[in-house]
Amino acid sequence: MQDQDFILFEDYLSGHLSLEEKQAFETRLESDAPFNEAFEAYKETSGFLEHHIKNTAGTEAFKANLERVSSAYFNKQVPSKTKRMNPWYYSMAAAAILAIGFFIAQQFSSPVYDDFANYGTISLTVRGTQNNLTTKAETAFNNHNYKDAERYFLDMLETDKDNIELQLYRAVSLVELNKYDEADKLYNNIIQTPSVYKNKAIWYLALSKLKQGDEEACVNVLKTLPEEAEDYQQAQELIDKLD
Repeated sequence: MQDQDFILFEDYLSGHLSLEEKQAFETRLESDAPFNEAFEAYKETSGFLEHHIKNTAGTEAFKANLERVSSAYFNKQVPSKTKRMNPWYYSMAAAAILAIGFFIAQQFSSPVYDDFANYGTISLTVRGTQNNLTTKAETAFNNHNYKDAERYFLDMLETDKDNIELQLYRAVSLVELNKYDEADKLYNNIIQTPSVYKNKAIWYLALSKLKQGDEEACVNVLKTLPEEAEDYQQAQELIDKLD
């Protein structure tokens, strides 16, 4: 198993995969026996750990228990005679160890912007003479060329200044370019409108605050996201990690 497989396991269990990614994952489970076995081991191990942590007085107590158990295990004398084990057991043991390590890293590490900043690909509505510029903006943004994308969005907004969709993606590009003041101003303007992009602007504004290292502001913004928002569940997970 590769590290990315365990990241994939966690994304599947936490519901972060797209519909296409979920279908591909489940197809692989059916056709790839070692992958399926590693996933089951990861699921059982992470489920046990999650239950254990929730029923422990605190994460510090859990860490202390982990250190004590690890110390006791590795200080044991290894018997002079060992029984030869099937390689399958080694694979499963490795999967379990990696699952524990990955789960602990997820639980005790501070969340960062890149953990949540998944903007996907965009497809802008074609507007007559803007067709060529629209294509350039889409291509630049989808290829993570945010410098060019921001410039194209700005050019398009000169003739379509009230286009909320363009404002939103320009703000995303500005955050990626670390131009936070301009980006946050755009997000706040969108939030004040009754646009269908309002909730996305709230979520993206929170991510901007996270990237800036302002965790308190990030949490405050996240708490304004309504339950019906597409990103509400992720917002709650981020709040839990930051609080």
